[in-house]
Amino acid sequence: MLTLAIGLAAAGACCFAGTVHLQHRAVHRAPAGPVLRAVLRVPGWYAGIGLAGLGAALHVLALTMAPLAVVQPIGVLTLVLTVLLARTSLTRAVLAALAMSVAGLAAFVALAATATDAALPSPSLGTAQWALLAAAGLAAAARATRGRARSLLAALATAVLFGFTSALIRAAALDGGPAGFVVAEAVAATLAGAWLLHQAYASGPAPVVAGATTIVDPLSAVLIGVFAYGELTPGQLGGLAVPGVVAVAGLVLLTRALPAPAAPARRKRREGPLRIAIAADTYPPDVNGAANFAHRLATGLAARGHDVHVLCPSPGPASFTETATGVTVHRIGSRRTPFHPTFRICPPWRTARAVPALLAAIDPDVVHTQAHFLVGRHAVRAATAAGVPVVATNHFMPENLLGYGPLPRWTHRPLARLAWRDLAGVFGRATVCTTPTPRAARLLERNGLHRPVLAISCGVDRAHYAGPPAEPAGAPSVLFVGRLDAEKNVHELLEAAVSLPPEVRVELVGDGSERGRLEALAARLGIADRVTFHGFVPDAELVLAYRRCAVFCMPGTAELQSLVTMEAMAAGKPVVAADAMALPHLVRPGHNGWLYPPGDVGELARRLTAVLADEPARTAMGRASLELIAGHDLDSTVDTFEGVYRDVAVRPVPVALGR
Repeated sequence: MLTLAIGLAAAGACCFAGTVHLQHRAVHRAPAGPVLRAVLRVPGWYAGIGLAGLGAALHVLALTMAPLAVVQPIGVLTLVLTVLLARTSLTRAVLAALAMSVAGLAAFVALAATATDAALPSPSLGTAQWALLAAAGLAAAARATRGRARSLLAALATAVLFGFTSALIRAAALDGGPAGFVVAEAVAATLAGAWLLHQAYASGPAPVVAGATTIVDPLSAVLIGVFAYGELTPGQLGGLAVPGVVAVAGLVLLTRALPAPAAPARRKRREGPLRIAIAADTYPPDVNGAANFAHRLATGLAARGHDVHVLCPSPGPASFTETATGVTVHRIGSRRTPFHPTFRICPPWRTARAVPALLAAIDPDVVHTQAHFLVGRHAVRAATAAGVPVVATNHFMPENLLGYGPLPRWTHRPLARLAWRDLAGVFGRATVCTTPTPRAARLLERNGLHRPVLAISCGVDRAHYAGPPAEPAGAPSVLFVGRLDAEKNVHELLEAAVSLPPEVRVELVGDGSERGRLEALAARLGIADRVTFHGFVPDAELVLAYRRCAVFCMPGTAELQSLVTMEAMAAGKPVVAADAMALPHLVRPGHNGWLYPPGDVGELARRLTAVLADEPARTAMGRASLELIAGHDLDSTVDTFEGVYRDVAVRPVPVALGR
């Protein structure tokens, strides 16, 4: 019986090698999209399923005839055959790694066969459940990494689950537990392992996946057999430690010895104008800095003759395509979010279908994502799978969203860390990463994006805001433009306005979740008659508001660049702003305005009073703003991104550009 079991296990290993070869090829030939859904369209995947079923049947028969410690290690044949089927270059390092793995497991099988007691063990299914925790930990680690490390960790999690499944089958064969429960748990573990296996195929070479599953699978099954089923004593297990370590060391060496997978093949770039796909999770009619930048960039590129497509959420539940200002805008049906009054998201299941399909139809030379949310995330995944270079620009700070949720403040910091880690995982796959300012670039690098980040200003159309001042005589005003939300700290401006001369007015352009509280605060402070809440205004009125104000104030502390501050400078206005994030890049104290410590209302009032009281200094500061903003001209920004696109369009691998 023992000899027959070994023969059946060896035949099963041959079937599994064919499965690895066919399914790994199916994953890499599948169209862009979710892995399991995509591979269903590849015929070779079904042939792999058939071989897997045959191999599993042979393996189950072997398990009914011999202990886990004998049957499971024979799967090392899968690794050897997979290396041959993958046409791997048999270098000395690869051969040495294979020899270590095969010799280690051969010794493991020989020792296990002689050490195993012929008496039937008594399975303890409760003890075996610890394997599920190990598999979950490995799967979580795989999600936090990328590339070959993700492939190896996902394959290890698969191996633990498959070893656990074999242990359950062995328990059923020995009548060691409720048959229905054992079968259900075995099916669930097999399905979870199959999903992880395909994730491993998608991010690493087939021999690494096969090596991890065929070596760690038997080791995990043997450990279950020892501690849960009593097939071996701990002393006998100690004798198996040396060959087990040798086999695992061979796997590690094989992982390092195999050549890196080739980059996805790309078609030759078209000559002349580029075809550019911009993925934006917020786009006009949304009113915010990221939406405005994406719109200005898209229209600026289209004006230069490029074929520009924007993928973004629709203002409603219906999807449609429109053309505006030379840009083709593909709007994906969206829904309102419960945590933000204006931000909309596309349902994940709709985005997962729509974005890859749109990119396949557009066939862009480069994809430029403006965020790592649903639209941007799927655009990065689909583009990298197709070998299309990706430029990723970050406008996001977790602090800008956490204030809208119902969660207590003590949860914000750990949630922010998770959000930064998620962003780094998505942007880490891009060819080039950019952000508006050097300080924002350093923030990304400090929060887990371990690669250089290119600082490119969002830019501003200076001519649009330039013009003669329209300030009414004797009625100076302080202007704020932006969302009336918590991170903008508009309450500091209102509290400072109490100390300003009584003729000074405060104008607030924009709307948001804090408007009601701010209106109540103005009434409580006794300055309601001096504060005007304009809400959202047309662009022409916004330009007039910039031109008629005496000074612009930006008390926000989460500005990655602040387009509205740049617009005020383009209108020739002095700026008083919080000394936080990117605002010091725009404001030179004493030259074009002043900075104040965030939260110091008294200092804010003193700075505003000084600017308002000295008209010659105010005029000089306005001229200085015009000079400083010249370096942020929108044409220069479009020039820079155009150069980045042309650079990456001819390189199929990530490039590190200096700032």
